[in-house]
Amino acid sequence: MAVATDRPSGPPKLPLWRRRWFRRVLIGIGGLTLLGLLVAGIAALWAFTILPRSLPSVTALETLQPIQGTKIYDDNDEAITELHVERRILVPLAQIPQSLRDAILATEDRRFYSHWGIDPIGVARAVLQNYRRGRIVEGGSTITQQLTKVLFLTPDKSVERKLKEAVLALELERRYSKDRILEMYLNQVYFGQGSYGVEAAARTYFGKSVSELTVRESALIAGLPRAPTNYSPFDRPEAAKRRREVVLRRMVDFGTIKDEEAKRLAKTDLGLIPPERRRTTGQYFIDYVQQTLEAKYGPDLVLKGGLNVYTTLNPTMQLTAEQSLREGLKALQGRTATTQGRPGETPEGAVVTVEPQTGYVKAMVGGSDFFRSEFNRAVQAKRQPGSAFKPFIYIAALEAGFTPASQIEDSPVSFAFGKNGQVWKPENYDRKFRGSTTLQQAIEESVNVVTVKLQERIGLAKTIQVARRLGITSPLDVNLSLALGTSDVSLLEMTSAYGTLANQGVWMPPVTIRYVTDAQGKLLEEHVPEGREAVAPETAYVITQMLRGVVERGTGQAAKGLGRPVAAKTGTTNDYSNAWFVGFTPRLATGVWVGYDRPRSLGKDETGSRVAVPIWVTYMGKVLGDSPKEDFPVPDHVVSMLVDEDPSGECLRPVPMAFVKGTESGMACNGVGQPRAQVLPPAATPAAAAPPAATPQPPTSAPTLPSAPSAATGPAPVQTTPPPATGAPFRGQTP
Repeated sequence: MAVATDRPSGPPKLPLWRRRWFRRVLIGIGGLTLLGLLVAGIAALWAFTILPRSLPSVTALETLQPIQGTKIYDDNDEAITELHVERRILVPLAQIPQSLRDAILATEDRRFYSHWGIDPIGVARAVLQNYRRGRIVEGGSTITQQLTKVLFLTPDKSVERKLKEAVLALELERRYSKDRILEMYLNQVYFGQGSYGVEAAARTYFGKSVSELTVRESALIAGLPRAPTNYSPFDRPEAAKRRREVVLRRMVDFGTIKDEEAKRLAKTDLGLIPPERRRTTGQYFIDYVQQTLEAKYGPDLVLKGGLNVYTTLNPTMQLTAEQSLREGLKALQGRTATTQGRPGETPEGAVVTVEPQTGYVKAMVGGSDFFRSEFNRAVQAKRQPGSAFKPFIYIAALEAGFTPASQIEDSPVSFAFGKNGQVWKPENYDRKFRGSTTLQQAIEESVNVVTVKLQERIGLAKTIQVARRLGITSPLDVNLSLALGTSDVSLLEMTSAYGTLANQGVWMPPVTIRYVTDAQGKLLEEHVPEGREAVAPETAYVITQMLRGVVERGTGQAAKGLGRPVAAKTGTTNDYSNAWFVGFTPRLATGVWVGYDRPRSLGKDETGSRVAVPIWVTYMGKVLGDSPKEDFPVPDHVVSMLVDEDPSGECLRPVPMAFVKGTESGMACNGVGQPRAQVLPPAATPAAAAPPAATPQPPTSAPTLPSAPSAATGPAPVQTTPPPATGAPFRGQTP
């Protein structure tokens, strides 16, 4: 008999409290899901409708042009460089070698041709790699995202910027083909050293077009966009080599090269452009031109306005000047290596060449290496010129009625100065006195005492006036030490002034820019050579002939090697701290200066004749080459003759002198020991000029004791440094 039971059929019911809890969980999950969907919807709405309104239009890419810098042209209208904010040269994708494309893709975005602007797999892989390494070793941005950041966005790392980057990347992918996007990327990304785009990078690092790059070179360039400064091949070659090896391994993983080839290439050197080819010729000149332009037009127009600047630079002269200066400085260092102090400091120099007839600066070298020091010693450095300043005194004397045959007694003289009655006794280098000395002999042999006496007789005002007319704008001391070149001047000033004499007394302002046009070819400025007469043509010719004597018989005899008419003057300052040589032919005036940036001795006997003249001769010899050996044109009212410098009057030392007609004087000769029958008047000695209102007679401060120069060049000039505390007298000497 069956027994009935009351067991319920089916599974047992959960307790009521559990059922209620379960329902709440489901409701919560549903609510969170709805909330998430709502947030996602709002975010999507913002990202695809509101955010795009604040983003730039990608269609701007279709009209995007690189910023136009200022093109600089030489004296033959050939382009020599460009001033720009960024260096960029656009090239089509077809000209970019496959090896470089593969290297970029393997390094930056291996799934470029398969994703749609954003690569979730790439992001996940980057996160995993960075987590494993404990540092950031790989990025998740695609090439498209990187391009949007370069073109449209700032480099900040905010969430908003990343969202904008993603939206713009999607829009780029929708509008342009993959090849077009890759082409834009390769032309826009920064590769260091001011180079934007692969063409500029190829020229910067390898001196060739991008189409000529090898696999090894492509790998190096492909590794730079991530950190151009950290991997700079020029500044950090070892880091660049390690980075190149990383790129080569990724190219192996990408399947574009074999492992054996990657290992072989990793062991090779970087193959960069040689250092001597990296050095851009004319950099000091170009920098000077840029400063001139920016002062007139402003940096924005100069760097972004597409100006065309036609300069006076002659590339051949410029390169020759740079080479000659470096060789001369190297020779100096070789002679003085054991006596140099101040570790790491080396002597510097400058060279300037001016065309006398136009004032055009044909070459300007402001130092041995622009990239080591941008200080332009040709225009920014002002130093004592020593005896190189003496022609201004002699020009003033000629204008006052003196002639080359005028005689002044080379004998001891002293000048009182200061409140304590201190005495200045100018001396000659050899501490000897020549007695009656012609001005011709005095300038040739750089006789200090005669020059100081001459300066006293003509008055300082006349000398300063002459210097101003010849383009010297630097402050000049109003005291007799001016006669020995103690006032600081620039090399450009001195060279331009000497050029006046080659141009028959007409001073042409030194010019570096011929004309400037804007991006549309409109003329903005033009410099037509316009000079003014600074010295009468006859006076210019007479002083030129006196300076020819410096080369023929005096302190500049080393320049005779050119075998052509040259007029010049050496200069050496106290303790051999500055060495000068400024000289000219009828067509070119060139000045050379050598010294330390912080003045100190170049070394015993390192005078202008020994240091500066060889640089000048080497340079001018190459520049002039086999060109016709022109003589200086003779004005109508000038006569030349042999005049005896020997007091015996028997023509034992006849030297050629030039005179303005009617001023001929001295013992005329037909040759050695052959006096002329015609007797000339005795050499004129005009009366002393009245002293100016200022007190010019003694130096206002005492020059320091000079060091003895070589016998070939005579004494060294004084400096206007204060006298010793003991109040000892001072002397001054100049070669």
